[in-house]
Amino acid sequence: MSSDQNTPRGPVDSSRVPRYAGPATFARLPRLDEVGAADVAVVGVPFDSGVSYRPGARFGGNAIREASRLLRPYNPAQDASPFALAQVADAGDIAANPFNINEAVETVEAAADDLLATGARLMTLGGDHTIALPLLRSVAKKHGPVALLHFDAHLDTWDTYFGAEYTHGTPFRRAVEEGILDTEALSHVGIRGPLYGKQDLTDDEKMGFGIVTSADVYRRGADEVADQLRQRIGNRPLYISIDIDCLDPAHAPGTGTPEAGGMTSRELLEILRGLSSCNLVSADVVEVAPAYDHAEITAVAASHTAYELTTIMSRQIAAGR
Repeated sequence: MSSDQNTPRGPVDSSRVPRYAGPATFARLPRLDEVGAADVAVVGVPFDSGVSYRPGARFGGNAIREASRLLRPYNPAQDASPFALAQVADAGDIAANPFNINEAVETVEAAADDLLATGARLMTLGGDHTIALPLLRSVAKKHGPVALLHFDAHLDTWDTYFGAEYTHGTPFRRAVEEGILDTEALSHVGIRGPLYGKQDLTDDEKMGFGIVTSADVYRRGADEVADQLRQRIGNRPLYISIDIDCLDPAHAPGTGTPEAGGMTSRELLEILRGLSSCNLVSADVVEVAPAYDHAEITAVAASHTAYELTTIMSRQIAAGR
């Protein structure tokens, strides 16, 4: 915090320090150790040992931070200055074992527990989608079973890969099995592409998920989709998990398992803005793999996505005071 303990410490002043200079914290915000406590902690998880195709998402968090240098403190789309409404700080990275997935999952869960215990909400930058499971476990300890809004090209409710229970394609099946999700309020958005078989959809429906495909978003529009999601979520505590491959490869080429026919970045941002009244308790943005990116297209989309999510949380925190 600043000298006035009630005033959040915001980003570095870009009129005094060029955006390309200095440490690449998210949105050029202070580090958590510089402010002592935060209402929203932006934390990276550089882990991608759970991927099934292209690796590289371990570098996603820092790519998002670099791209976020251009974010500014006022968000006109939500008419809010998120970094003035609440203390947002960069909590650095959770160092997870890249050679042992089970141990990594436990490490992420324990670190998330510690951050949530301070009263912060989490804005997590992945990393691959495996990390959603330990994050959901931690959030559910605090809030009970949570509503889940999952943006992705893929269902991520498969059972195992090569006998492994914890991978980037299985987190939400495990979460349902563990009882940490409110099965009355589960939704996928952006789903598309080939599946292993029709049984994938049948199994997913049995778990309680509703599906909004990318084609649904195109045909019905962002406002109608957001309205449907709001009605499904209600006032439940909500966790939003965003795989950047929910976007079309034209908007997010830097990811591990791209699928043609995805949403635009504009559609994703507009849907999120339409969820500003929901009780967003934490969120993640995952699967940014900068080795496959071009001109930071994917990282820029991911940084703006995290910015909208952070704005929603900051507005709700301020309104609750």
